[in-house]
Amino acid sequence: MRRSLLFIPADTPGMMQHADVFDADAIIFDLEDAVLPDEKDAALTLLDHYLQSFPLAATEIIIRINPMDSPYAARDIKGVVCDQIDTILLPKADLKSLKKLDQTISKIESDQHMTKPIKVIALIETPAAVLDAALIAQAPRVDGLLLGGEDLATALEVERTSEGMEIFLARSLIVLAAKAHGIDAIDTPYVNSRDLEGLAADARRARGLGLNAKACIHPNQVETVNVSFSPTPEDIAYAQKIILAQKTHDKGVFAVDGKMVDAPVIKRAERLLEKARHWKLVKP
Repeated sequence: MRRSLLFIPADTPGMMQHADVFDADAIIFDLEDAVLPDEKDAALTLLDHYLQSFPLAATEIIIRINPMDSPYAARDIKGVVCDQIDTILLPKADLKSLKKLDQTISKIESDQHMTKPIKVIALIETPAAVLDAALIAQAPRVDGLLLGGEDLATALEVERTSEGMEIFLARSLIVLAAKAHGIDAIDTPYVNSRDLEGLAADARRARGLGLNAKACIHPNQVETVNVSFSPTPEDIAYAQKIILAQKTHDKGVFAVDGKMVDAPVIKRAERLLEKARHWKLVKP
């Protein structure tokens, strides 16, 4: 389960060797925007050495490769697809590039007799990808959609704002596409790493729309994001009341604290408690 996904440039050995102390649910080792063209070969070599030497058993390992139409993509995929990683983050994702990525990974998995399938998070960064989000969510291997707010705003010729109205529709369409197909809806990073109050407000807006996780560009954002996308103690207590009351009622509809409870409410409570247990917010 994902709440926080922390970007770490693949050419920063100091940050990489401390990846397991940042408390992020997933680490995204970045071979794309964070690495200059002249440094990409060295970054890939460093990342390969890291993956072989520093297993992160409790953290999802995601690699952001370069776009499929770039001269670096084939080398990236060949260099990182192994049993030590969990997921590929594909920039500028569209149906064509996702199909090509799936075919390339499948061949490597077969040739190397890998023990687990590699998942894919599609990075939605263009107007066309936003409009195709429902189709992208059904593509092979895709188990998450991540909104790239900065690139999308550039394509839309608008300024990014702290309120985020310019990406409101994109966020909503990504939520609908992801939830319709049972995968994660992941929010764009908040780019001011010093403004934790602004980050918390932005995360609340995203969660209110149905996004269930958020990317982070700095380790100091992880705690705020984890709190923002975790059930509160009040949420957990009310969900526990619902599950307990369900056991003592033989009717399909009943009330807890004066509020009507029916099958959808029970399902939400069960899902909330599942997340709370996973993140060790309640005892098993």
